[in-house]
Amino acid sequence: MNGAPSWLLAKRASGSAKLREGKIVMLASTLRVLVVDDSDIVRRAICKILQAQHDIEIVCEASNGRDAIRFAKEHEPDLVLMDISMPIVSGFEATRLIKHALPHIKVIFLTQHRSRSFMKEALAAGAHGFVTKDNATRELIAEVRRVQTVQPKPLSEEDSASA
Repeated sequence: MNGAPSWLLAKRASGSAKLREGKIVMLASTLRVLVVDDSDIVRRAICKILQAQHDIEIVCEASNGRDAIRFAKEHEPDLVLMDISMPIVSGFEATRLIKHALPHIKVIFLTQHRSRSFMKEALAAGAHGFVTKDNATRELIAEVRRVQTVQPKPLSEEDSASA
């Protein structure tokens, strides 16, 4: 589309506008996601689930916490889907460091761990949500949508007392 106004070119480049049947269609903003898991198979499956959504863009993938921190700083995603148990830097520590440097980024833990202590530590690290891998196919998109519109849940005194 030669000769298009610069504002339209910028909107199209950012994904917030498309040309459909010769008309400009403004789109809802795209949710930019960083997927972090040490298993290639799990990362691919998560990406496939997310890419089925028209308004979600995978900006990067990481296989360990150190790379997650670096990629979060480089790409500044809106959301990080983070595994807990990873090599080099754990998901908990990576989340703490990402949230310290970039507090606006939201984090959902996607993990095989179901224990209450893991959930508490995830919230304490700054996570906004928690999905177990065995329920990811059914619950991941719903949790992403919930976190997209809600502020983080604070760790309540009741939760702290039962730790």
